Amino acid sequence: MSKLVEFLDRIYVNQLPSIEDLEHILSLQNQEELRDLFTFADRVRKDFCGDGIILRGIIEFSSFCNQECFYCGLNKSNRKLKRYRMNREELLKSVAYLAGCKIKTVVLQSGEDQGIDVLWLKDIILEIKSRFDMAVTLSVGERSSDDYKIWKDAGASRYLLKIETSDEELYRSIHPHMSFGKRLYCLDALRDLGYQVGSGNIIGLPGQSLRTIAQDIIFFMQRDLDMIGIGPFIPHGDSHFSGQKIGDATLTLKTIALTRIITKNTHLPATTALGSLDQDYRLDGLKCGANVLMPNFTPQPYRRLYEIYPGKRCVNEPVGACNFCMDEMAKGIGRFIDYTKGDSLKESKVGLNV
Repeated sequence: MSKLVEFLDRIYVNQLPSIEDLEHILSLQNQEELRDLFTFADRVRKDFCGDGIILRGIIEFSSFCNQECFYCGLNKSNRKLKRYRMNREELLKSVAYLAGCKIKTVVLQSGEDQGIDVLWLKDIILEIKSRFDMAVTLSVGERSSDDYKIWKDAGASRYLLKIETSDEELYRSIHPHMSFGKRLYCLDALRDLGYQVGSGNIIGLPGQSLRTIAQDIIFFMQRDLDMIGIGPFIPHGDSHFSGQKIGDATLTLKTIALTRIITKNTHLPATTALGSLDQDYRLDGLKCGANVLMPNFTPQPYRRLYEIYPGKRCVNEPVGACNFCMDEMAKGIGRFIDYTKGDSLKESKVGLNV
């Protein structure tokens, strides 16, 4: 057993690893040590999550956004972007197609669009739950606790609200007119209402350090999140961070691996952003701790308009084309596609009827 594996084993057992320990592992460059790290994380994934790769189908139903996040192409100051909102019929047709592909979770995602009527979305959720045996995940940003409750009562069981960074000063520097405290309040409100809660961060943000990434991992562990999305920073040409350096793929993979080791049974996707760099690193993500893939079921022409970052993978393919690709990806690493709902593996959420 190498010294690194012994070190990882101690961290794995320790309920609260130190920031310095995590920072040290994030700084590793030696290829043999990286292989040890990724192999260790993959073994933890197998022990706690099994070999199934869960699919969550995304439908990006609105590109309107009220925020000005410096890293995002949907920022409200981007006047070049053609905005859209899918109507009820379009959205339900996309959900029906997704259900026909045997996928049991739909992720309804949008910008932080305050124009989305709470009752309109409630009716969409009710219709989905009445017609399909499917879990509904929402990712529509910061809303009131009352809105969250209406959607939860209608049948939405999961909510994805990424923190992007747990460092309050860095958060403020990249989110003008937003409040770190409100983000935490929303995460707490979602948890209190009984949602399975997802969050995540971006690797390579300007001003970020290895220490802040280590702090993010501790934040994820302390929050006992049900799902964590970790992806590289990809600057958009029509955002404040235009021209900044792209996030490093290896550092992203190290963060996924460490997050798996620390959080044990949290669902971790190999994100679309990870597949949208100079090459597709999603397979690497699956081999270092990830257990979720998120095929895109947004119909054209909307899919190419939902440009959070440039060069996004699979924006021109026909709807459903990802399914065959993902099945082949799974088989190539001795895994299989898990067509269950993929509920939270956290002890407090076991047995939820969602």
